[in-house]
Amino acid sequence: MTVTTADQIEAESFSEVSGRLEKNRKLSVGRAMAWIVLAIMLIITLFPLWWALRTGLSNNGALFAGDQSLGPAEFTTLNFERVLGQATEAEIFEATGRPNSGSFDFLQSLKVSLIVATVITAGQVLFSAMAAYAFARLTFKGRDKLFFLFLSGLMIPPIFILIPNLILMRELDWFNSYQGLIAPFFFMTPFAVFFLRQFFLGISKEVEEAALLDGAGNFRTFFGIIVPMSAAPIATISILTFVTAWNEYLWPLTVGRDPDRQPLTVALGNFTAQQPGTSPDWSGLMSATLLAALPILLIFFVFGRKVVDSIGFSGIK
Repeated sequence: MTVTTADQIEAESFSEVSGRLEKNRKLSVGRAMAWIVLAIMLIITLFPLWWALRTGLSNNGALFAGDQSLGPAEFTTLNFERVLGQATEAEIFEATGRPNSGSFDFLQSLKVSLIVATVITAGQVLFSAMAAYAFARLTFKGRDKLFFLFLSGLMIPPIFILIPNLILMRELDWFNSYQGLIAPFFFMTPFAVFFLRQFFLGISKEVEEAALLDGAGNFRTFFGIIVPMSAAPIATISILTFVTAWNEYLWPLTVGRDPDRQPLTVALGNFTAQQPGTSPDWSGLMSATLLAALPILLIFFVFGRKVVDSIGFSGIK
């Protein structure tokens, strides 16, 4: 029979406490290192954004004089004012040496971008959600093969369908119109269907069976039960779709030659080319770019956590 003395108990207790302290110390060091690495990555990620802001708040002449300080070179808000159409001709000429240099109707282009991105998001999310539900729940011959064929569209570069779409827009006389800007992106996309289908597969079928017993059809079940339950992933795909539509450049450049139908991406491309000079208008370009990116930054600032959580829950890696 083993007899445990008080000295043995005290020694064992001291050993356990020492082990816990050593483990906690290692965890603290590891956590501190992780925070340091995270801080460095955050600085590297945000530095280009700060440099763009610094350039937009700088005098263009001072930049070309070689000022490489981290702060604005000869601080001025004139660049943002002239992008928004609030600067006078005299102020623009004094700042750039060129009359009315690098100006465009920012608010009109912002309006076009908002309309196009919003309508595309509404159409894509609606039709993609319906298609995803059909692939996840409805049973029909060749469903899996059709889904595989549909997903293969992810491997087709968008440039391959540019010319056929242009011919279609010409036949419909939709150049320089909202219809022409929106139509190729209005319906479902393979990624959106796949993303939402992954979530729908995780919803218990018992909920839908209960609705069917109450006399609800497929459409009523989908819009009355599935859509409210899928608010998080639908919001996520809406944000991703809106950002993609907002950043689209090639297609609007091709079909939107009229300045009144040019979104911000195209208008920014023409920003410094309106009246060419001896040096690029970096200050004005960075000011316009930051203003154009502001809606997207606000969206991710408000909904960024929901996007990450929904992607992780849906199994997208």
